[in-house]
Amino acid sequence: MRVLLGSLFLVGCVQTSEAMEPATVASGFWDQWGDGKAELSAYRLTTPRYGQSRKGRVTLVFVTERFTEGQRVKSDGGHPDEYPVLKVNEIRDFQTGIYDYNVMTSTFLRLDGGAAWGEPVKVSMSMQEWCGHVYEHLLPGSNGLAWTQHSYFDGEGDREQDLGRRSDGVLTDALPALVRGLVQPALKPGETRTLDGLSTLMAGRLRHRAPSWSPLEITVATQIRTQATPSGNFEVRDVVTQHEGMQTTWWVEVASPHRLVGWESTHGERAELIGSERLPYWMMSGEGNEKALPQLGLPEPAFVLE
Repeated sequence: MRVLLGSLFLVGCVQTSEAMEPATVASGFWDQWGDGKAELSAYRLTTPRYGQSRKGRVTLVFVTERFTEGQRVKSDGGHPDEYPVLKVNEIRDFQTGIYDYNVMTSTFLRLDGGAAWGEPVKVSMSMQEWCGHVYEHLLPGSNGLAWTQHSYFDGEGDREQDLGRRSDGVLTDALPALVRGLVQPALKPGETRTLDGLSTLMAGRLRHRAPSWSPLEITVATQIRTQATPSGNFEVRDVVTQHEGMQTTWWVEVASPHRLVGWESTHGERAELIGSERLPYWMMSGEGNEKALPQLGLPEPAFVLE
C-alpha cells in the first residue's frame, strides 16, 4: 500500500512508465461527443497570485472539431489533411486589486491514433492584464517541441525555443482531458503512471520563464466518494497528480462522461463546479443568448442588464 500525502485515500498502485501509446477514443465516444454540442462547465475559483489568495472563475469548454495538419487550426472543411481533435478551452478570470487577469488556454488532442496519448498536437495560451499581454504556443514536430512566445515584458519580447520531446512525455495542459479518460488508453482505478511532465503554459508565464520538464506522477483512486459543490453532490473518483512540488487532486465524476467536478492543489488553488450544460455555444452569439449564462451558474453581465 502507498500513502499519497495530502490525499484522502490509500491506493494499491500498479506502476507504469513507458513510451506513450497513440491517443484514440473508446467505443461509444462519438455517441456523446459527435452531437454537435460542447460541454460547458463553470467553476468558482480561488487561486494564489502575488502572495495572496484571489477569487475568480474558470470555464472549461470540451468539444470535438476537425483540425488541419498543415496549418494546425480548426478546419471549415475541404482540406485533405484533416483529422478529429478534442479541443479543451480553459478560460479563467480573477481579480488582483484594481485590475483583473484574463487567461485562455486551448489544448488540441488528436483522436485518430496519429499522436501520443499525452502529447496534444497544439497548445496555445494568451494572458491579458492591465500591465500588458502575452501569447504563447507549443507545437510538437518530428524534430522537437517548438515553444513560441510574444510578450510585452522587458527581456522577453519574441522568443522561440526547442523544449525537446520525451517518449513518455505529457504536456500537463492536457490533464483536464486525460484525468477524465476522454482519450484512450484511459487510466485505471489503482493505477499509477510515472512520466515526464511539461509545465503548463500558464504556470511558466506566471513565473516569467519557458515551460520545463520535470517528473510527473498520476495516481487514480480505487475508492468512490461523495464531493459537495455549489451545484450539488457528486459521486467522484479522485485522480492525484504530483508535479513540480505540487499535488493536485482532480475530482472526476464517476458517471459518464466523467465531468470534472473540481480540483484542489497544495499551492492554494481550488475550483468547484457551479454549473454545467451541453450547448452549441458558437451559435449563441445573438442578442438575448446571454440569458443562458445562469444555466452555468454564471451571472448575466452587468452592462447587458443596464
